[in-house]
Amino acid sequence: MDNKRLTITEVADAVGVTPRTIMRWEKSGKIKKPKRDWRGWRFYHEEDIKEIKKFFESSYEFNDNGKTITEIAKSALIIAVTVATSLASYYLCGSVYAAANLTPQNAVAESAVTETPSTLDINLNALPAVNTPPSVITEDVKYTLGPNDVVAIEVRRHPEFSGQYAVNSEGKIEYKFVGDIVVTGLTKAQLKERLTEILSEFIIEPEIDVTIVAYMSKVFYVVGEVTRPGKFYMRGNTVGVREALIEAGLPTQAAAMRSCRLITPNQTGRKNYVTVNALKLLYEGDLKENLEMKPGDVLYIPSTVIAKIIRVVSPVTNFTSETVGTAAGAAASGAMFIP
Repeated sequence: MDNKRLTITEVADAVGVTPRTIMRWEKSGKIKKPKRDWRGWRFYHEEDIKEIKKFFESSYEFNDNGKTITEIAKSALIIAVTVATSLASYYLCGSVYAAANLTPQNAVAESAVTETPSTLDINLNALPAVNTPPSVITEDVKYTLGPNDVVAIEVRRHPEFSGQYAVNSEGKIEYKFVGDIVVTGLTKAQLKERLTEILSEFIIEPEIDVTIVAYMSKVFYVVGEVTRPGKFYMRGNTVGVREALIEAGLPTQAAAMRSCRLITPNQTGRKNYVTVNALKLLYEGDLKENLEMKPGDVLYIPSTVIAKIIRVVSPVTNFTSETVGTAAGAAASGAMFIP
């Protein structure tokens, strides 16, 4: 382990937060206080960074004062009801308020995400499919076949061996006159080689063309503060985070772009979280943040604190402003008939 001393700025950059945030966490007791040198200056080691990252990745629902988002929202709710008659919240929130409102598609995707102060639960089955399954891709793309993919096989001068075949849940195609053929994990070229070997028993020097006509077996998910959250069909075996964000319509103005999460499920059923700084990736060109997403991965873009508060407060301000408007209208109508 490298025992090199690190400054608070280096630690903050490694974690993805500001030095002020690190100091507030220390002051509130969320992380242990660092050692100090003879001048009283803080210094850290690599193991300190690991501990701070562990805290940051497991409790990203806490603000700098130790309150949860729910507690902040409750406090803001009381304040909002008091000032709702002036509708000041609409003007103060500006474009962030507009970004916090959900389109029907975003509302469906939002309902699939359950967020608590320490956990994140995403119901992937509730996410809508955003893009249609890619049709035939002409360029040479490395893609391995899997369940639900559809292949077209053409054997020249032998139409009885030609046709379209869907890969079943067992990873096989039911090839007429031959039987089931396992194709899962094969590329298009490898499937052509296997078919050539099989049909050589029936045909002299078979000429075979294989085309993938539906790419259905591999998907990734983008949820949270993006324009088009949902399920996306992949055109290859992997996809970069940058391409995933672009396909999802880029983060909204309500996105906490420095704290995105790339979630990869593993064989034990647990989820591995990796922090992605989408701000650096998209607007500073830092390709170190362009991590590879594999089939089944989930990219989660969280909301900012203010956006979450607005979503809790806005229904109340809407109700209160409508009530005040109705009461004022009634009072004005009554005043017209005072003798």
